[in-house]
Amino acid sequence: MKLTFIGAAHEVTGSCHFLSIAGKNAIVDYGMEQGVNLYENAELPVPESAIDYVFLTHAHIDHSGMLPKLCAKGFRGQIFATKGTADLCSIMLRDSAHIQMQEAEWRNRKAQRSSKREEYVPTYTMEDAETAIKLLVPCPYDSLIEVAEGIKIRFTDVGHLLGSSAIEVFVTEGDISKKIVFSGDLGNVNQPLIKDPATIDEADYVVIESTYGDRFHEKSRLDYVSELATILQDTFDKGGNVIIPSFAVGRTQEMLYFIRQIKAEGLVKGHDNFPVYVDSPLAVEATGVFNKNVSECFDEEALSLVNKGINPISFRGLNLSITSDESKAINFDSEPKVIISAAGMCDAGRIRHHLKHNLWREECTILFVGYQSVGTPGRALIDGAEEIKLFGEAVEVRAKILQLKGVSGHADKEGLMNWMKGFKNRPQHVFVVHGDDDVTDKFADVIEEEFGLLAYAPYSGTIFNLATNEFEYEAEGVRVTKKEKKRTVSAVFERLLAAGQRLLLVIQHNEGGANKDLAKFADQINSLCDKWDR
Repeated sequence: MKLTFIGAAHEVTGSCHFLSIAGKNAIVDYGMEQGVNLYENAELPVPESAIDYVFLTHAHIDHSGMLPKLCAKGFRGQIFATKGTADLCSIMLRDSAHIQMQEAEWRNRKAQRSSKREEYVPTYTMEDAETAIKLLVPCPYDSLIEVAEGIKIRFTDVGHLLGSSAIEVFVTEGDISKKIVFSGDLGNVNQPLIKDPATIDEADYVVIESTYGDRFHEKSRLDYVSELATILQDTFDKGGNVIIPSFAVGRTQEMLYFIRQIKAEGLVKGHDNFPVYVDSPLAVEATGVFNKNVSECFDEEALSLVNKGINPISFRGLNLSITSDESKAINFDSEPKVIISAAGMCDAGRIRHHLKHNLWREECTILFVGYQSVGTPGRALIDGAEEIKLFGEAVEVRAKILQLKGVSGHADKEGLMNWMKGFKNRPQHVFVVHGDDDVTDKFADVIEEEFGLLAYAPYSGTIFNLATNEFEYEAEGVRVTKKEKKRTVSAVFERLLAAGQRLLLVIQHNEGGANKDLAKFADQINSLCDKWDR
């Protein structure tokens, strides 16, 4: 009965926690790292093919994005998630795979024009993403689900994203029973569309995120609409465009909610029918998923609009761009407009094209509405960069760079503390993860001071024995000192090794089978070996 911290330890992205419980191996989230990777992550303690289950808190790529890689290395277990998360993952993982494969194709074309001939291999393929999607097990909120003997889980809505959840894991080994609660990403209160975070009554252990564990959001939601309307008015009056780099899932739909209200109340004068472009196929698909999950995830305000026959995220003048030709045409239209495009941190996707066309124009505004990781172009722009490189070309920053502060899918320090107050018992230990390096330690100190609980911010590789309530190993942070090695064809050989490890597990699982079947299996393996033996 052990918990090992793998990802998002003293870092914000790449969430992953490993559980060895009731004779099974499970991981909570398996996310992709985004921005600067500050610390080295420990390896999973077992081969990917030996993992039995994944418990997924929500669909954001920094929590789900490496699930296809897990499958590429042999995982074939079940991925438990809420219905909303399963729906979103079905589009987000495909989109991520598409980006990986496009990146590999672009790099390999570039290499052919130079002396570098090494093949660049994508992190994973569309086939890997499809495999992961097939393993998803959609689950309802607030229902106790028996995963295996001695393991039960329950998903609780935490209002961060459609389908987002905290996960309660109930474990029994012999006469010892423990309950571990993983917060996932806790949502902000009074967000448009989705419900406020629900609390949980009790836990033996709590693993809590700390993205905004050192700060308070500056504005209430009532200010978002008026502030956004002011930005639109000022920019349109100058003849410019408002470019909103936005996460395709969650934040884009919130922006549409605000803009619908602005249009309905006539808050932008002289530009009543201003066009709004959502230029992201993923965002368009995600908006469809939001509309599909109205009853389970929408809050009372959004539901009241739906009941009146009003779509809260649609309005006159909304244009959905799917094809690349539609995307290109946007910047050849001189009418002032809003362009909402992914990726939210400007590190990939169509937003980079819109920045290339608008960043150098003084009359335009680049409006950031989400968290920007250190090392991303979005963070560089917020920090005052005078130029950034786009497609190998330096583009001067003349547009106004603004942030709609307070618009966040994450709870601030007050929200995190309020969620902790929901526990009526005294958890034996609280582990703080998913925060910047210094924030995790500070927030752990706050929890100890405010609640009198043992709180600790583990580094990757730390192992905690849940049965004895003791650390088996306290890792030290190992800083990344060199650039990540380029993925080359050797990654394919790693995939082959993973397939071999899975084959060994399959052989072990067949122990005790009928001799006739085992003999046939052995002959098939030997035949394969004969074909490839060099």
